[in-house]
Amino acid sequence: MVADRDSPGRLIPVPPETASFAALAPIEEAIVEQRRTLRSARATLAAFEGLYAEVHRPERPALTRLSGEAVISKALDAGVSGCRAEVRTAHPGGGRPAHVLEQSLPRDLNNLRRGIRQRTLYQHTVRSDRTTLAYIEQVTAEGAEIRTRPRPSPDGSPSRSDEPHTALRVRHPSLVRFLVRHFDEAWSRAVPVRPERAPLRTPVVTSDLQRAILQAVVNGETDAAIARRIGMSRRSVAEHMRKVSEQLGSNSRAQLGYLVATSGLLDD
Repeated sequence: MVADRDSPGRLIPVPPETASFAALAPIEEAIVEQRRTLRSARATLAAFEGLYAEVHRPERPALTRLSGEAVISKALDAGVSGCRAEVRTAHPGGGRPAHVLEQSLPRDLNNLRRGIRQRTLYQHTVRSDRTTLAYIEQVTAEGAEIRTRPRPSPDGSPSRSDEPHTALRVRHPSLVRFLVRHFDEAWSRAVPVRPERAPLRTPVVTSDLQRAILQAVVNGETDAAIARRIGMSRRSVAEHMRKVSEQLGSNSRAQLGYLVATSGLLDD
């Protein structure tokens, strides 16, 4: 019903659709406006949700135990392939198995060729392992740096897991920094490997006599003084020094004294 303009106080019936439009139009407009407000609020909240998720995303575990040769190999491949600056590795024991070196070589060469620095520590015993020396020769030709020590860790701590095919992935920043400092300390005391002159014998002190000669070299004694004190010819003293110089890649007596003093060859 609507008011009759010609007759005040009277009502005129109208079609139901006309009445419903007049009654419902304001409600529909209000609903449309509420929907606009809802969409705007959702968009704003979505932006904050993304920001919150970025700040509070679940952190990766600081320590992860890896079991199985295949799992460890994949983790190593992922870590080395994702390296952006430098790879540092330390290997206890003697020469590495041929199949391990065959797997490592393409990955290491690829990293070196894309500008990644590689520093590797071995024990002195690898200098008599032909397979490992062949690997060292190939990676050093591409810029890798290889050094050896009498033992893998300067503090003598265990370097191998008691469980075979088990590894620990470390992501904790403080622990990673400690391991880096630990490696750098060992590196500074290690002896460079020069494959083109690498001997087939293990560069270790082979007798008390050789130990006495090398200690005298470190102390700055001359060949004549060493020969008189030990009771042997200068020629024999010089021959002992020549062999060790070849093993360590020394080009002078001063360098030999430094390398012997810092290499750990005289360690107990």
